[in-house]
Amino acid sequence: MRKNIRALVCALLLALPAVAARKEIMPPEFKPAAGAAAPMFSPGLLVDGTLYVAGQIGADLKTNQIPGDFESEVKLCLDRIGIILKAAGMTFDDAVAVQVYLTDMDLFQRMNAVYGTYFKSPRPARTTVGVTKLAAAQAHIEITVTAHK
Repeated sequence: MRKNIRALVCALLLALPAVAARKEIMPPEFKPAAGAAAPMFSPGLLVDGTLYVAGQIGADLKTNQIPGDFESEVKLCLDRIGIILKAAGMTFDDAVAVQVYLTDMDLFQRMNAVYGTYFKSPRPARTTVGVTKLAAAQAHIEITVTAHK
């Protein structure tokens, strides 16, 4: 009997890391307007010191408009990510991995010029992928980030 209890306690202790606390990161700027439907995703999810930032596009948070200028779109996209990082108590320096989705790979150098002003050396690992289109039809870029403090 004592052996069974000891085995059960050991099994429970080993399972503890699998039950990591998950905290939604929902900055006030991202909360839906009164009466509006809640989004089907969290802007960020913090799990054991690692922040997973949902894909962000370069749309203005108040108007939901995407600027006509690509560099402004990239800046808005990264600014949105910065708001989520800040709400989790992090900065761009805490980013460890970034995924960039571009609807036109010819925009890569222009994206990279803006990107370099946000992420300083040592920069996070990054993947950049060309896609035919994004969920927001007018968007040319979507970025997701994983950060760890």
